Amino acid sequence: MELSLSHCSFLGISAVNPHCKASSCHPKAIPSKLNAKHFDLSLKCSKYGVSVGLYDYSSCSKHVPSRKFKRNSIRACSQVGAAGSDPMLNKISSFRDACWRFLRPHTIRGTALGSAALVGRALIENSNLIKWSLVLKAFSGLIALICGNGYIVGINQIYDIGIDKVNKPYLPIAAGDLSVQSAWFLVIFFAVTGLLIVGYNFGPFITSLYSLGLFLGTIYSVPPFRMKRFPVAAFLIIATVRGFLLNFGVYYATRAALGLPFQWSAPVAFITTFVTLFALVIAITKDLPDVEGDRKFQISTLATKLGVRNIAFLGSGLLLVNYVAAVLAAIYMPQAFRRSLMIPAHIFLAVCLIFQAWVLEQANYKKEAISGFYRFIWNLFYAEYTIFPFV
Repeated sequence: MELSLSHCSFLGISAVNPHCKASSCHPKAIPSKLNAKHFDLSLKCSKYGVSVGLYDYSSCSKHVPSRKFKRNSIRACSQVGAAGSDPMLNKISSFRDACWRFLRPHTIRGTALGSAALVGRALIENSNLIKWSLVLKAFSGLIALICGNGYIVGINQIYDIGIDKVNKPYLPIAAGDLSVQSAWFLVIFFAVTGLLIVGYNFGPFITSLYSLGLFLGTIYSVPPFRMKRFPVAAFLIIATVRGFLLNFGVYYATRAALGLPFQWSAPVAFITTFVTLFALVIAITKDLPDVEGDRKFQISTLATKLGVRNIAFLGSGLLLVNYVAAVLAAIYMPQAFRRSLMIPAHIFLAVCLIFQAWVLEQANYKKEAISGFYRFIWNLFYAEYTIFPFV
């Protein structure tokens, strides 16, 4: 059995007599308009002596007379492409995939988990005030936070195309899967939608905090400010937005929705401090996989100045300080925390961190290992918010 594809203006699939000479129909290269590479795919079965071919009818029909051989053919115009495919659905699917990568899913998970944990904690502390009407308001707040997150990571990609082509070629703009015009449309949509949701549902104070977050995200990436060029300023911006503003803002908004004035609780003060320092570690370690591109475009980071190994140890050390502080808080404030969960959970996470730092050392700080280490730090971030409502 032989299956071959050759140059033609349409495709034909036929059952023909095997006595057709090989020279009578030579497969040709597929033209570029078929969007395929040159190939000749064949399956041979001498037992049955049957061939199924995709070939040029115009060049073969004179060699295979219709009176001598029966043919059952399915013809398709070459412009249609693969059978069963829908160009419009393919475009929609590709655009959806590009938008999802544009949002940087790992940052969305952090934002969603953080907001859910803070809301959950506020509700646990005031379970008698829970109302089903708050669910819609909480959901709208989550959408607003995701929009703000999308704006910040999106504006950064727009102004980092050259760097991303070296460091993160899989991102949609750098990969050519999303145009700059579409990216601008998305970031403007995210910013406007987020502001409208917050302004309508959460009052002027939370709106001002939300606007501050957008402003800090803008000056982090956009010239002439482009604060990401300056390591200390970049770290402070990331720690402020992902650490303080997210935790304080969500907790404040939740208490306001419950009809309560803002009041710090020991667990909320703990998670805000913990995550602010954690966000600082993320800001430091996020540059580890990007050293090559940062050096090429003269972006000054601690990783380019001090080296990957030193920054990996610095980030790990700061996280260990976090975990030790969490254990000590549980020991000295038993009235505020559940020792049975707080202590073993943070000891376990600290041990996992030490093990991953050892794995990175054994891998000699290769780029793949560095990327894996950075992903693990985000997993630790998710884990902290996962256990927070219950400590």
